[in-house]
Amino acid sequence: MAIDFSLSPRQNALRDRARQFAEANLSALSRSVRHLPTAQDRFLATRPVYEDMIAAGFLRELIPTTLGGDGEGLVDAAILTEELYAGDASVTLTLLGSVLGILPVVLAGSDEQRSRLLAPFLTATGAPLAAFCLTEPGGSANWSASRPAEGVRTIARRAGDGWRITGAKKWVSSATGWDGAGADLLCILCRGADASSDDLGVGILAAERRQSEGAIVLDRAIESVGHRAHLQPEFRITDLMVPERNVLAPMGHALPVTEAAFTATAALVGVFGVALMRAAWEFTLRFARTEKRGGPDPIIEHQAVGYALADAKGAIEAVRGLCWRACFALDHQQPCAAELAIHAKIIGSETAVRIITDLMRVVGVDSYDSELPLAEWLQDALALPVFDGGNVGVRRRQLHAMLRTPDYDPRATLG
Repeated sequence: MAIDFSLSPRQNALRDRARQFAEANLSALSRSVRHLPTAQDRFLATRPVYEDMIAAGFLRELIPTTLGGDGEGLVDAAILTEELYAGDASVTLTLLGSVLGILPVVLAGSDEQRSRLLAPFLTATGAPLAAFCLTEPGGSANWSASRPAEGVRTIARRAGDGWRITGAKKWVSSATGWDGAGADLLCILCRGADASSDDLGVGILAAERRQSEGAIVLDRAIESVGHRAHLQPEFRITDLMVPERNVLAPMGHALPVTEAAFTATAALVGVFGVALMRAAWEFTLRFARTEKRGGPDPIIEHQAVGYALADAKGAIEAVRGLCWRACFALDHQQPCAAELAIHAKIIGSETAVRIITDLMRVVGVDSYDSELPLAEWLQDALALPVFDGGNVGVRRRQLHAMLRTPDYDPRATLG
């Protein structure tokens, strides 16, 4: 039989190792840093745990073996992500944000670029950060190739044997680094210009922290609703010089690389939703088994509570299955992979918000107390429908475009 959802011995070992790490190092992290006054302070306080994640080899597990890492595909990444993200969403997002940051190198880099630019992320030492710098102040979800307007507003001008970048970015995970001066690697989406034209199209350039002239200036560490210990900056790029050898996608050729990167991440955002729902469900189950709330029996004896828990568990299993199916399709380059990944992102993210809200109703008013973790998980979940390509502005538009294609096959997802 071809369909098999059992884990391999390696996958079981990876899951167990990630779960043990999360329980020992991540489960209490949010509570230990939440008292710090600013987003930057909370982010910096996570650095020791992030270094432990790197030393444990979890970043290497997310880089393909063909490029020197230990990763064997997105299904393995989904298994790892669920365990870590259920432990702490903020520092796990820092790790996975760096994976997104190196994806343009993985997808479009030459052998020389991959060898050079990925090297700091393969050593399993330190606290390396990378960022894929797309989103700009004012947003860009309403951009259309058929009706171009502002589009990408960060400009790279030809300057000698390279490009000088000026612009601004926002909501790019960890992009300004631990000290505010920039991550170790920035893959920057920018519009090219030279003496012949002010619009050569959009490309992707890689800026190495120690090799690039110019400045990254942190204007604001955003005080976000959720992921309170994760850095989401608004920053300026001023005369940042990138050599020609660091062009990943030439001007006018960024779209395929960007779409490929965010197709892979879509499935993993669905896994984020699974992780938060699972954590909230397990907490609520323990609560229902032990709390009587003034009555003679634990509240799980009430039918309404049991039905709510059953419905929530069913949703978790359904979303996990969809995410794994999408990751499998991406690993095997199946024609339906992009569609499944986007469905996983939309359904996983929106289901997480609904299910955690339902579980808060089971617990009752005490779930609104920040001493209980449910409200924090809900705050983290609220980001999932609006980041990594918002479900309204980007992801449903992508599905709509697929459905409009004359040769769209509605049965392709059946295998």
